[in-house]
Amino acid sequence: MKHFYLLACIMASLLILTGCSLNSSTGSSSNGSGYSGYGGSSSTGTVRVRHTRKSRRYGGSTGSSNTGSNYAGQSLGSQTKTSGCQPQGALEDKACTPGAIFPNATKDQICQSGYSRGVRNVPFSEKDQVYAEYGIQSHSPGQYEVDHLVSLELGGSNDIANLWPEAASPQPGFHEKDQVENYLHDQVCSGAVSLHDAQIEIATNWLTVYNQMTGK
Repeated sequence: MKHFYLLACIMASLLILTGCSLNSSTGSSSNGSGYSGYGGSSSTGTVRVRHTRKSRRYGGSTGSSNTGSNYAGQSLGSQTKTSGCQPQGALEDKACTPGAIFPNATKDQICQSGYSRGVRNVPFSEKDQVYAEYGIQSHSPGQYEVDHLVSLELGGSNDIANLWPEAASPQPGFHEKDQVENYLHDQVCSGAVSLHDAQIEIATNWLTVYNQMTGK
């Protein structure tokens, strides 16, 4: 009987120890995963993750036509000469004036009324530099116009690579080029030609467009 009682005590002790061990192993984690989740934990094991929003920064805002001056000028070509520039008939010296654009300018922007006025920014110091590059030391009023090769209304920039002293005569001169600028602007805004193609056309040879307009 003594032996039976001793055996019963041993069995009871083993059952108690086993129960304690099980309780210890199942209660060690509040989320059932063995670690605490980033951002907090819960009794259901759900891990909350924090999402961060990255803000993109562009060359300038595209929400207003008045923000074009924030864009960096992007050359259509590379300005390889800054002195001794020589006009090629009615055309610019391509080495000095390859053309430059506001790369983020869009059709919707340039077709807004007042866009060109909002982005125009050519100080007298820059105009003087343009005349100096082309070796023009003096001129009479109306003889030249410091013109944008790719006009502002076509997304051209105020970079000196896009400026040249265009003569009024012999014709066609800067007055006739104004007609080309207006024509291409209308073409872009009507959807007849893309803004990119219009920029390439006027920068490559605006006289070709003028001759097509006038039937020459």
